[in-house]
Amino acid sequence: MPFHGLAEFVTLLENKGMLIRIKEFVDPVLEISEITDRFSKEPGGGKALLFENTGTEYPVLTNAFGSDERMALALGYGHPDEMAGRLDDLFSALTSPKRTWIEKVRMLPKLRMVARWMPKILSGRGECQQVVHMEPDLSKLPILKCWPFDGGRFITLPMVNTRDPNTGIRNVGMYRMQVFAENLTGMHWHRHKTGARHYAEYAKRGERMPIAVALGGDPVYTYASTAPLPDNVNEYLLAGFIRKKRVKLVKGITVDIEIPADADIIIEGYVDPVENMAWEGPFGDHTGFYSLADWYPKFHVTCITSKRDAIYPATIVGIPPMEDSYLAKITERLFLSPIKLAIVPEVVDMFLPVEGVAHNIAIVKINKSYPGQAYKVANAFWGAGQMMFNKIMVIVSSNIDIRNPQAVAEEITIHFNPESDMYIGRGPLDVLDHASVKAGVGGKMLIDATEKMPEEAETITPVPLPDAALLAKAFNEFPEAEYSLNTSLLLRGISALIVAVDKSRGISAKQFASQLAAVSKELLPKIILYVDHELNPEDIPRVCWYATANIDPARDCFYVDADNIRLPCLMIDGTRKSFPMDSFNRPWPNIVVSDEDTIRAIDAKWESFNIGKFIQSPSRSIFQLGSGSEVVMK
Repeated sequence: MPFHGLAEFVTLLENKGMLIRIKEFVDPVLEISEITDRFSKEPGGGKALLFENTGTEYPVLTNAFGSDERMALALGYGHPDEMAGRLDDLFSALTSPKRTWIEKVRMLPKLRMVARWMPKILSGRGECQQVVHMEPDLSKLPILKCWPFDGGRFITLPMVNTRDPNTGIRNVGMYRMQVFAENLTGMHWHRHKTGARHYAEYAKRGERMPIAVALGGDPVYTYASTAPLPDNVNEYLLAGFIRKKRVKLVKGITVDIEIPADADIIIEGYVDPVENMAWEGPFGDHTGFYSLADWYPKFHVTCITSKRDAIYPATIVGIPPMEDSYLAKITERLFLSPIKLAIVPEVVDMFLPVEGVAHNIAIVKINKSYPGQAYKVANAFWGAGQMMFNKIMVIVSSNIDIRNPQAVAEEITIHFNPESDMYIGRGPLDVLDHASVKAGVGGKMLIDATEKMPEEAETITPVPLPDAALLAKAFNEFPEAEYSLNTSLLLRGISALIVAVDKSRGISAKQFASQLAAVSKELLPKIILYVDHELNPEDIPRVCWYATANIDPARDCFYVDADNIRLPCLMIDGTRKSFPMDSFNRPWPNIVVSDEDTIRAIDAKWESFNIGKFIQSPSRSIFQLGSGSEVVMK
């Protein structure tokens, strides 16, 4: 069902017992984030939160999309596959060859349907313009400072509406906005994003770039603005497809940009490409680490409009699981079909685990029909839209549930030969990736765990499962090293070992691996993953998040020799890097956690909030992974 603003969505969530109102004052600086983090990491995503007393006239809604059930309500489906099926049918109809005039005629209803989903521009003002502030003051909005080392307050759920000056094609993207003054913010679009490309075109012209930022409205707008659509596909068309009705737009008051008529809040303004950029950040990001400060354009606010009953929407991101993982899950289901049709028809299913923060890990199941097919699929994916940011891809060909970690790990144990089935590529990485030697570019790894064909016979050399007790005993040969082991995977029939090493003792993961190989070459599993000793190696979900964030496959995936023979064991260094030990010269960001003062303040006020059972701060269990009192680890 369509929602005419966030108030209607809030009412529905409350009626279904999915939302908690907090009537006591909660500070938008750090406190709202701390409470939201506690709920978002509850099993199933916790509940949505409406903070009614924020020190402003606007309540704040957080964690609105933070569960499968709330995403279903927001987008109006029973199961993600229901909407994916609709999209699959549409793409199949639009892309299938039409050989006869009868087939072409049959397409006409589909084309008329697409036309009915196109956004409609209304004359006059919309509900989003019931209140107009021509002297805009961003301090009147309850804008959050989410984490202690953040550079300031950030608008975290903005739908940034821009237009290509050459084609007139509009785009809606989601780019965080740091507040610098009452009428000035940053505009954090990465070079790969459509907004940045529009900015470059205005720069060529030497013209100011008009922008309208929408907040709230029908929740479908928020989802559509995060979806990985091609540049020439309007996000409001996707919203219309989901809702089966047109999105109604109105023109801004001070900018010639259309925005949703039923949005809650609109921030209008411009970016001047001639102007010097602003130092923006740092920011506690969705990777679970801080994105470091850098230069980004300034956004000058010319006008703020709103509904009379406007709600300010916000999200927080950080160490998974959090609200953004549920948005990513829908994208994974919806856009598998277009990817298959376009480049990889052999793909059966794809899974992006939450620990991979949307792109670090991808597990792909294919119908395999010829040798080397996994390599073809991996390279195709790495050239497809935002999949170019993927770092680690595991491909299987068996009929297994790829959302079952045990099943996937068993496929790797059976079908992956470390000597021949690991492939390292190179390409673009997310600008937020901190592990690559050079920003924005680095290594990618394929683990080919498909069933091998005769032409690939050399890749199926059996590697016996090592004895966990004997392997643990071999580690006693390193009295100078501080470490802990997780041998539970071996006991479950999975040929992998997790080792937490203390690099502060002057031994790197690679040095540790070489010494280990010298004394236990007959005992090694197919894969050994090294992480820092502050991390509990038994906590496998957190290990997966931490290690994949810290890996540049081109540097950190390696083999070792014993007696001048390369051992059939893939070593992966998932520790944090430094100079000179790891020859890493870039700053290494801190992890994203609350500070002790904020945690204590929320603990002390919890009962007065009347929000149910006490929830311990998730930050307490991972303080030890951080370092120092700055955004960059020492």
